[in-house]
Amino acid sequence: MLAEERRQRMVEMVAENATVSVAEFANLFDTSESTIRRDLDRLEAAGLLVKVHGGAASVETALTPAPFVAAEPTMAEKRDLHTPEKHVLAAWAAAQIQPDDFVYLDSGSTTQAIVEHLSDAACLATFVTNSVSLALALANCGARTIVIGGDVKAGTEAIVGPGALDALSRYNFSKGFWGANGVTVEQGFTTPDTSEAMVKLESMRHTRERFVLADASKIGVVTPVTFSRFEDATLVTCGVVDPVISGLSNVVEVSA
Repeated sequence: MLAEERRQRMVEMVAENATVSVAEFANLFDTSESTIRRDLDRLEAAGLLVKVHGGAASVETALTPAPFVAAEPTMAEKRDLHTPEKHVLAAWAAAQIQPDDFVYLDSGSTTQAIVEHLSDAACLATFVTNSVSLALALANCGARTIVIGGDVKAGTEAIVGPGALDALSRYNFSKGFWGANGVTVEQGFTTPDTSEAMVKLESMRHTRERFVLADASKIGVVTPVTFSRFEDATLVTCGVVDPVISGLSNVVEVSA
C-alpha cells in the first residue's frame, strides 16, 4: 500500500471510530509505530485529524469537551454504583499485594472492596490508609494497619488536612492503590475535592508502584482537581474502554 493510500485510510478510520490508537494503525498496516506517528503529524498539519496521547481523534471528537462533574457522591452512594466492576478491579489489586509489601490504600469504595479479596498471604503486608472505615476493615481481617491522622470528612470518610499530609511525607510505600472520579489523558486523574486531591498527590509522591482503579464510566470525565498526570500511574480499568485509552502502555484492562 502506498503511503498516501495508507494516510487516506487512516483518516477514514478516525472518522468512523472517533478515536484510533497508534498500535491499532501499526497492526492494521503492518508498519512501525514511528511511521504511523509521522503520518499523524502530516495529517494533523493538514487539519484532517487531531493527535492525542497514544493515537488520533477526529476533529469533531477533539472539539467536544469531556463531561465535567463537580459533585462528590457520598461513600454510601458510591458503594451502590458499578458494584460488579468495583469487585473485578479490587480482586485484581488484591492479587498484586505480597506479604512484604508496604501498601497505601486511598479512601474510596473501590479500594475498600480490596479488603474482601485479600488472601491470607496478602494480609501479612502492612497497610496505611486515610480512611477510617477501610482501616477498621483491614484490622478486622488481621492485617497490620496504620491510619494517618487529620480531619475526617463525613461524606467520603476520608482523612485530610495538614496532619494527613505531614504523616504521609515520612512514608515510602512499595505499592499504592487509588480511586478517581474522572480520568482523561489531558487532565489526568481527577477528584472533586481539593483537600482529598492533596492527600492523593502526597501519597503518590511516596509510592514506587502506583495504580489507579477506575471502571470505564470514569474515563472521559473531568472533575475539578487533578491529583496526578495520566502517565504517572497505571490505570486499571474494566468495561467498554475508549480505544485510545485501551491502547496505551500504562493501562491494564481487567475482565470479569
